[in-house]
Order: sequence, then structure tokens, then C-alpha cells
Amino acid sequence: MKVAVTGATGFLGRYVLAELARRDVSVVAASRTAPSKPVHGRDVAFVQLDTATTEGAFERLGSPDVLIHLAWEGLPNYQSERHVKVEFPAQQCFLDECIKDGLSNLVVAGTCFEYGMAEGELAESLQAEPLTQYGLAKDMLRRHLEASCDRRGARLVWGRLFYLYGQGQGPASLYSLLNQAIDQGRPSFDMSGGAQVRDFLPAQEAGRLLVELALSPTAKGVVNICSGIPVTVRDLVDRWIHERQATISMNLGKLPYSPIEPMSFWGSRQRLETCLGARAFSPFAETRSGSGFEH
Repeated sequence: MKVAVTGATGFLGRYVLAELARRDVSVVAASRTAPSKPVHGRDVAFVQLDTATTEGAFERLGSPDVLIHLAWEGLPNYQSERHVKVEFPAQQCFLDECIKDGLSNLVVAGTCFEYGMAEGELAESLQAEPLTQYGLAKDMLRRHLEASCDRRGARLVWGRLFYLYGQGQGPASLYSLLNQAIDQGRPSFDMSGGAQVRDFLPAQEAGRLLVELALSPTAKGVVNICSGIPVTVRDLVDRWIHERQATISMNLGKLPYSPIEPMSFWGSRQRLETCLGARAFSPFAETRSGSGFEH
């Protein structure tokens, strides 16, 4: 089997490639820019490809059996009009061209921002009501691809990603900012009040789940990529500090809460577990314990 990955040199893309390297598949890693380091894996070909260029894209990707599409520009500015005005039409044309030319299995990274301001446990059956330009553009792409894949008889998995963290994440992320503060020996870390409840998942596990869905011929439709575990940001930061054996203190309330995110939400894993069965669970996945996490 041949699997192509767009956005392969990005934060999540590197974890997807590492997971694919453990599978008996050949891989085409595609990215707008060439990788700074050799692409991970023994049977990986790299293709420099911009999603704004559609002609012959499927062939340039090696006519893969499955495409895991992670490419997206313009983050972390979630309210930029670029998402709707530039990214959406470009991605729509790129993926339509691939489907038209023979792509039969497509896995696309969506986002929990599609749910908008809904609170509590969020299931895929909820109506998408995005508040951000990023969430709106992703939802528009999902709706378009559902119709396009249905017409062509292609399989679509839309993986709604919740909050990922891990090595290599962008410098503006909570995880990266905290680790930078620890590395610099700062006595305290400025953050919000930390009372907001979120669903966090290691990027390594998100990469594994995306690959499992890509290689499962029966997985289809919108699927939350999440832990299913509600945790406060304060508890999570406290855990990360203890894992680093650091003495840094949390300067709570220094930053405001986000106006574009609800205070309390997490993902339902029911559909994920229905799609993958026992493969939905990982030996390094985290389980709930009291108010925080433990391995």
C-alpha cells in the first residue's frame, strides 16, 4: 500500500510519518518546503508540492492508495480571513483534482473549532457552528468534500483534532512556552486563570490514530481525535511542571481567557472506538485519575 502525507514536515506530519515508518507501507511525504532533516522512514519519498498547484497533483503524489491531508497555512491566527478566502478554495481545488484523478481514500485533519462555543462532551453528531475563520474554513471544506467523495465513490475520514501537544510544537503554544520558561530558569510562568477545561492529546497518539483510521477500510465520516478526558489547563500545566521536575510557579490570572473558546469542553471517543475497536487504545494513552492525569 502507498500512503501520501501532505504537510509532512509540519508538527503533526512528523508524528504521522514516524508512525507510518512502523507499518508495512510505502510513503510519499509532501510539503510546500523541503525538509531541514532527512524524512523519517526507510521507504519514504519526498515531494515538494504546494496545494495551490493542482494540475497533476495526484500523480506527483505517486497515485497513492490513501492520502492523509494535513497541509494548512495561516495558523495560529485563527481569525485571519486568509483561512476562508485563500486556504479553503485552494484546498478545495487541490483535493477535488486528486479525487477526480483516482484518489479513493482520503483522511483530512479537521478541528474542534468547528464545534464553535458548544460546551460539555462534544460528539460528532452535533451541528457544526464555528465561531472562528479557521473553524469556518475547515467546516466549509468538510461539507464540500463529503459531497465530492460521495459523487466519486471515495472514502472520506474527517479527523477532528482537539488540543495536541509535544516536541516540535509551534513556539506560541502553551506546551512550548512553558518549556521555554523552564529552560530559561524563570521563577514563574504567566498564564490564564487555568480553570478552563480542555481535551489534550499527545501528538504522537494523534499521529497513530490518524494512521489507524487511514489504514482501516471501514472507517468513514467525522471522527474526533481526542483523549475523551476533561482536564483543567491548570492541572495539565502542573503535571507538565512535575514531569520536568521544575520549581517554576504558575502566575495564574496574568493572561485573559480566550473569547473564541468555550470554558469547558472535551471530545467524545465513542465513534473513534466504534471505527477502530481495540486499536483506539494505546499503551501510552492517558487515563483520568482524580483532578489530573497519570500514566
